[in-house]
Amino acid sequence: MKKNTNEPKPIAYTHQWKVARSAALLEYLLAKLDLSRNSVKNLLGGHKVLVNGSVVTKFDYPLAKDDEVKIAKNPVRDDLQKTKPGPKAENRSPFKKWIIYEDDEFLAINKPSGLLSVESDKNRESAYSYASAYLKAKDPKARPYILHRIDKDTSGVLVFAKDIKLHSMLKMHWNEDIKLRKYIAVVSGRMPQKEDRIISYLKENVNNLVYVSEDRGGKKAVTNYKVLKENARYSMLDVAIETGRKNQIRVQLESLGHPVIGDEKYGEGENPIGRLGLHASELIFIHPVTKQKISLIAPVPKEFNKLF
Repeated sequence: MKKNTNEPKPIAYTHQWKVARSAALLEYLLAKLDLSRNSVKNLLGGHKVLVNGSVVTKFDYPLAKDDEVKIAKNPVRDDLQKTKPGPKAENRSPFKKWIIYEDDEFLAINKPSGLLSVESDKNRESAYSYASAYLKAKDPKARPYILHRIDKDTSGVLVFAKDIKLHSMLKMHWNEDIKLRKYIAVVSGRMPQKEDRIISYLKENVNNLVYVSEDRGGKKAVTNYKVLKENARYSMLDVAIETGRKNQIRVQLESLGHPVIGDEKYGEGENPIGRLGLHASELIFIHPVTKQKISLIAPVPKEFNKLF
């Protein structure tokens, strides 16, 4: 088989860290690296420093908790590593069309299925990189701050903070400040119980696959669902999660014998709509300063409803 020469090459890194507390980028690197100030400045000027997958050259770039900082072995081009065209190419609509909410403090989008929330080693095209470019076009000093993530193949509500202090406050009490996390899931078959609360304990194996544990040694996961629509082959569920475990919804529904359609990782791989049948439909959280409720909603994808 002929090798695809258009496939982006993974970036080789010499160092990588997850930020524990906010700091200016230059000072952070000086504390992490046994290098002179000029040497660290040369790394920045040489396009070898990436924050959440985006090349950063500014010394005073503000870092926030949980940012991922990496030092590349070789200079990295500024343009996005575009994914090769495929069946999901039509989802790559302009970023402005993805925006569902924006004010001076927050930016929320309806992330397309097939797009990473944050970069990976093979692909720097992500919701974060698009949000960063969008904000910098309006203000060169602006940047998005990551509050949460959703899986690459899951579509729906993804929110960024614009202010580092708000980001820090929300990250400190994220689980307490979130009042509702709702998803729409399309699964194989008809659910015997039309409404239920699933409580199980999840573990992860050496292959990074999550599974339901028979004992209570894993992480507790709580998921509530209600059947919205059904036919002979599929069911559409309104899902609300009380915990935010990795791949929680997909693993728990598969354990009941009703995997999410299009899930090749945890399901049978049945794919009638050309994507994963999971959508983050609603997120409600409390503003840490004003204490106002912020409700973000992403409409149910049309391809979900077409099955019914």
